[in-house]
Amino acid sequence: MTPAVAQRVITLTAIALFAVVVGLAIAASRSGSSSRERLPERVGPWYHAGAAPMSSAVEGTTTGCGVRLRASTVGIADPVLPCGAKLYVGYGNQDVLTQVIAAGPEARGARFGLTQALAQDLGVEGPVTVRWSYAR
Repeated sequence: MTPAVAQRVITLTAIALFAVVVGLAIAASRSGSSSRERLPERVGPWYHAGAAPMSSAVEGTTTGCGVRLRASTVGIADPVLPCGAKLYVGYGNQDVLTQVIAAGPEARGARFGLTQALAQDLGVEGPVTVRWSYAR
């Protein structure tokens, strides 16, 4: 093998090895990104407000925010905050990150209407007082 051919083989081998290392680094960063995804931070103090689960009869309807309500939909109805506003809502030992998906609520004396799935996540079965805070 001549020195020129040997140099070409070494160069091509180095390029191939570099491409493999870059490919592995990209694959590792993509697969690990979801596990390192951080939740938005809570902004400001905790506030307190009345909340109640929405009726299961609204399942299958579409909210004014354009969200189709299903049994698994996690969200909150609020008469003031805009659609998509992110909130932390807490009750007991549970705090859940959610967002405004409807104008409402439908229960008297409650500021928030909780979807059935959110109420279940929080352990809420009827009208209660929840804590809430904005999320960034």
